[in-house]
Amino acid sequence: MNPNQPHTLCADYFDHVYRANDDPWHFETSPYEHAKYADTLAALPEPHYARAFEIGCSLGVLTAQLAPRCGHLLSVDVAEAALAKARQRCASLPQVELRRMAVPEEFPAGQFDLVMLSEVGYYWDMPTLQRAADLIVAALPAGGQLLLVHWTPAVHDYPLTGDEVHEHFLSPATETGPLRHLHGHRAETYRLDLLARR
Repeated sequence: MNPNQPHTLCADYFDHVYRANDDPWHFETSPYEHAKYADTLAALPEPHYARAFEIGCSLGVLTAQLAPRCGHLLSVDVAEAALAKARQRCASLPQVELRRMAVPEEFPAGQFDLVMLSEVGYYWDMPTLQRAADLIVAALPAGGQLLLVHWTPAVHDYPLTGDEVHEHFLSPATETGPLRHLHGHRAETYRLDLLARR
């Protein structure tokens, strides 16, 4: 945990970031991001997911690539400016539903065959991550998958590191825990882990 930033980053933080730059993390143009998206999609073992939930869709770049493999994809973000661009990008994808939502204070009803948590978990403090994890696990049916993808170097603004987020989900992934670890790997500056509900 980051002692200099111990609290979850609020929606205002992201509104300010998107006001300053409409693609602050270069999702649309970065070769690194494009390679990571390809890695993310290649990690999913199923060709099709009936109902998927993407937490923190930002501009919808990954959303648009994931959508062809989903019957219905609910993608959410806390920043309206990001969602506006995501709506434009995904306008021709009727299976995509975009909503402004602050997880875990808000969480959709029902269950999902896939939950995608990519580059989001380190914005939460540990109690918030725990609440989100509980809701995510409860939303997975038996066999439902959770894909975690996070930048691993520490960032001074963020309450947690990517490794802390992944280890939180992996620590109960024992013989008696609700999740089992299917596979994972570490790239130079990010890691990816796929888990499934027992």
